[in-house]
Amino acid sequence: MIHPSAIIDPDARLADDVEIGPFAVIGANVEIGPGCVIGPHTVISGPTRIGSHNRIFQFASIGEECQDRKYRGEPTRLEIGDHNVFREGVTVHRGTVQDHGVTRIGSHGLFMAYAHVAHDCVIGDHVIMANQATLGGHVHIGEHVILGGLSAVHQFCRVGAYAMCGGGSIITKDIAAFVMISGNPAATHGLNAEGMKRRGFEAEVVSELRRAYRLVFRSQRTLNQALEELEQQGERSAWLELFIDSLKTSSRGLTR
Repeated sequence: MIHPSAIIDPDARLADDVEIGPFAVIGANVEIGPGCVIGPHTVISGPTRIGSHNRIFQFASIGEECQDRKYRGEPTRLEIGDHNVFREGVTVHRGTVQDHGVTRIGSHGLFMAYAHVAHDCVIGDHVIMANQATLGGHVHIGEHVILGGLSAVHQFCRVGAYAMCGGGSIITKDIAAFVMISGNPAATHGLNAEGMKRRGFEAEVVSELRRAYRLVFRSQRTLNQALEELEQQGERSAWLELFIDSLKTSSRGLTR
């Protein structure tokens, strides 16, 4: 299961069924769970913990030191969940002590060729980063987000759950949950209704969120006025609460 040309540090902890290809390098303080497949020429540095049934393709660099000049070799870490796919040349960096010291990736993600996840990013479940999509440091990505190829997210931005970002988008502000954005600079282009339907959202929920989207992004109200109006509604679904929360937690301003 482990190619004889692979280099495994004695302090690495591997499940019994982990597959490791030729010339891969597994460093100290790396933990790899059951069912993982590590491709040839992959480099995994620690401290890094990788869950079960992840597949990492050739030439990926996982858990390396970050590119932040403030980094001075502190023992930060990377944590990865289960059932993720990291394609060729993907780079994922550990955290910094200026944040919480950890980069976190959830489960069931797809990171296409040459995507980059910088230090201190927090990525939810079922996220897709297409080819060469790039995250700056401290970015938070909600679950079921899609980032198109060659898109770039500025450091400290937040992308709400179920948002869809078009290819080549330059994202310098926060993105609300459930919206579609694209462009340079990025702008909103409606609710991600088709994506929601594909994931089984009921028509009533889509309609509720569509009304909320229009109130926030297409009316003449300020954000505070729109939020006040939304919160005055008697019955709100959990999905509308998620949309509202993505607006209230924005710290860099919203992509409009």
